[in-house]
Amino acid sequence: MLFTKLLLAHLIGDFLLQPLRWVIHKEANKITSKYLYLHVLLHAALMMLLLWDLSYWKIVVAITLSHYVLDLAKLYANPLFKRKTIPFFIDQVLHVAVLYACVYYENLYEHTLLLIDMINWPLVTAIVFVSYPTAIIMGVLLEGMSSKIELDHKSLPNAGKYIGIIERLFVLTFIILGRWEAIGLLITAKSVFRFNDLKESNNRKLTEYILIGTLLSFGFAIIAGILYMNFSS
Repeated sequence: MLFTKLLLAHLIGDFLLQPLRWVIHKEANKITSKYLYLHVLLHAALMMLLLWDLSYWKIVVAITLSHYVLDLAKLYANPLFKRKTIPFFIDQVLHVAVLYACVYYENLYEHTLLLIDMINWPLVTAIVFVSYPTAIIMGVLLEGMSSKIELDHKSLPNAGKYIGIIERLFVLTFIILGRWEAIGLLITAKSVFRFNDLKESNNRKLTEYILIGTLLSFGFAIIAGILYMNFSS
């Protein structure tokens, strides 16, 4: 419907309400012709009249400016062609293309706004929080302890950070789904995997460090999940 109204305004402005003397005067005076500007303003008025909605003012301005540029370009291009029909049809095709492009991007913009409105912002905030922000916060909190631990084995770069992010995302998911028992299973599974490392190292400081880190990680995820459930309810 929007494209139809804009096309109707174009047809009325370019054909029904453009006298031949306007066309002759524009071709003779080009950019200094008063009828060029009157013609463009007439198009703007017709679009606003048919649309009858001030929210479309950006489209009207864009089309009006493009109409001026295209008409001016045609006036200066006409002498380069033996047949005026060629620049005429090129001009008309470009005008219609501009109308279509404006309508397309307007619809795309409206659909984008609808998608943005559908986003669950509390959930997005919770997910972002339990990822890198929590990892950084934990790094600051555990900085004093980590400097006192000597590791005898090598691990993958940043493996602990990524494991923590993944486990917190799991915890957040389980809370949203209402499956608190799954969090207990996750803690158990992590403890089993860590048991051999702690047993072989026989390092009490490392054990305490991992335990504190695990409790902090799960604690932050649980707090984020509880806050999300309260804000989303």
